[in-house]
Amino acid sequence: DFIKNMITGTSQADCAVLIVAAGTGEFEAGISKNGQTREHALLAFTLGVKQLIVGVNKMDSSEPPYSESRFEEIKKEVSSYIKKIGYNPAAVAFVPISGW
Repeated sequence: DFIKNMITGTSQADCAVLIVAAGTGEFEAGISKNGQTREHALLAFTLGVKQLIVGVNKMDSSEPPYSESRFEEIKKEVSSYIKKIGYNPAAVAFVPISGW
């Protein structure tokens, strides 16, 4: 049901906010071959969402907390993937966030 609801909402959207977990292991799972990060980015583009914002969440969980190098590493990997599916990484805003 989750993917069905995601598709319904995304198909009507003008912009998407892709939330990526910064925690060690969490990001790697999401960006892996069958990860949700990849799936959601691909679905958003396929469904016509041309404007994307990436929120890098749980920055307080990175090692060390609020690590700029971890943020840049995630930004580089996500940029590489979204470029392959059709987004222009230079036009995508990456925002470090933490819900803590």
